[in-house]
Amino acid sequence: MSKTFDVVVVGTGIAGLTAAIYLKEAGLNVAIITKNSDISEANTNYAQGGIIAWKNGDSPEKLEKDILNAGCYYNNFEAVKVLAQEGPKLVFEFLIDKVGIQFSSNSKGELDYTEEAAHSERRILHFSDYTGEKIEDSLIAYAAKIGINILTNKTAIDLITNNHHSNDYQELYKPREVLGLYVLNNNSGEVETFFSNSVILATGGVGNLYQYTTNPSSATGDGISMAYRAGADIINSEFIQFHPTALFHKDIKRFLISESLRGEGAKLINHNGEQFMERYSPQKELAPRDVVARAIYQEMNRTGKEYLFLDLAHFYNGSTPIKERFSKIYNTCLSGGIDITKQPIPVVPAAHFFCGGIKVDINGQSSVKNLYAIGETSCTGLHGANRLASDSLLEGLLWGKRSALDIVKNNKQIDKKRLDNIPNWKMPKNIEEFDPILIYQDWNAIKLTMWNYTGIIRTKKGLERAQSDLNYHSHRIFKFYKEARLNRDIIELRNAIVTAQIIVDSAMRNGKSIGCHYVEE
Repeated sequence: MSKTFDVVVVGTGIAGLTAAIYLKEAGLNVAIITKNSDISEANTNYAQGGIIAWKNGDSPEKLEKDILNAGCYYNNFEAVKVLAQEGPKLVFEFLIDKVGIQFSSNSKGELDYTEEAAHSERRILHFSDYTGEKIEDSLIAYAAKIGINILTNKTAIDLITNNHHSNDYQELYKPREVLGLYVLNNNSGEVETFFSNSVILATGGVGNLYQYTTNPSSATGDGISMAYRAGADIINSEFIQFHPTALFHKDIKRFLISESLRGEGAKLINHNGEQFMERYSPQKELAPRDVVARAIYQEMNRTGKEYLFLDLAHFYNGSTPIKERFSKIYNTCLSGGIDITKQPIPVVPAAHFFCGGIKVDINGQSSVKNLYAIGETSCTGLHGANRLASDSLLEGLLWGKRSALDIVKNNKQIDKKRLDNIPNWKMPKNIEEFDPILIYQDWNAIKLTMWNYTGIIRTKKGLERAQSDLNYHSHRIFKFYKEARLNRDIIELRNAIVTAQIIVDSAMRNGKSIGCHYVEE
């Protein structure tokens, strides 16, 4: 079965939804697909801290400097300038004025700007401590209002390109071009062909490749892997940002403890009740994320402890009561027996954000014609070697708009004769059924390998071991994929091993410690 659209967007976070809204309102036939049954299940939904916006006294130049400092000046200067100039005002024009989001206010009824690490200004708008969830829900509601077609339980398998899939051999000699996707219907098991003039990958990050992560389980590097197989350029893959503070609790999955707590005065302490950040950085708790994550990791090793503490109770300097300002964190911790108004929070670092990704230009266009990538799965070079806090939502918002406008400007219908030469998906002749435990074991091997050898602190020998182990697992996984009945789990496993290998290979090529790629001699 085949369907035809002007644009197919893969992913329902802030980037994908924003792009779809602009495309729909420009009159294009757009479909959004997600492998999840819940539309809101995206990294955006888990973002707590907030989004960068303008306030009096701030400027694009100040924001540029902060982004560059956090990124160790490894950034693409053009991308930094574009975000600093265009991004913050888009929060008002699109999210507030158009979508109707009401961010938190202070006691004077004014927008409540908070501070986060490595920012020179209090420029972060938030909605309590579940900003991402508020944005996600609001965008979904707006998309529904204007009639956007959101298809759930649709797992993208592979991008369709003229060079790889056409039965017309003349296509081999043409520039590589995306013509759509093969998509698995999770419910029926049928593979559908989605033809489109353009494809936008907005599939999020890679956090679930690691043993400990703040990301949802759906963050399996799908977009990176698909784009790589299609021949797109991938860059800066060694830069995996680890969030310094994830909740350490035996009964609660690694839950993000927002950076904004430290912006509102919270201090990191060890098991002796000592503040230790001054030993690692003059900026202490408000140092860039890579610095704070390494400091916690090193302090854990120095003291021989599995976790440390973030103390908000005794150092909070905000005006809004803790229970209101950080309601989601308060309630989550309380469910685990921790009262953050009275007790310090046990925390550990966890894989959080992929600073690399599919190489794209300033409009989100990849090296493959008509293939766009936006949000965390893309790499404009904005983040350089490390991401500045609270610019990820802004990045998704801005490049959602920019990619959509570029597609609208250049949209051209693909000749139907070319599409007629694309075959339907071919199932293996002798399908094998596999025990889910085998998939679990392979996943566990990937997670442990990445955490142990390609984590917060890396070594040359560790990376070599990771490369060897992943190569071993990949042979079995690829054979497994070719013989098995397709399902979401098997597709994700295949994507994960490919993306993990890309990350490790990139880390091995870069022997210099910079940003969140830290290599011990």
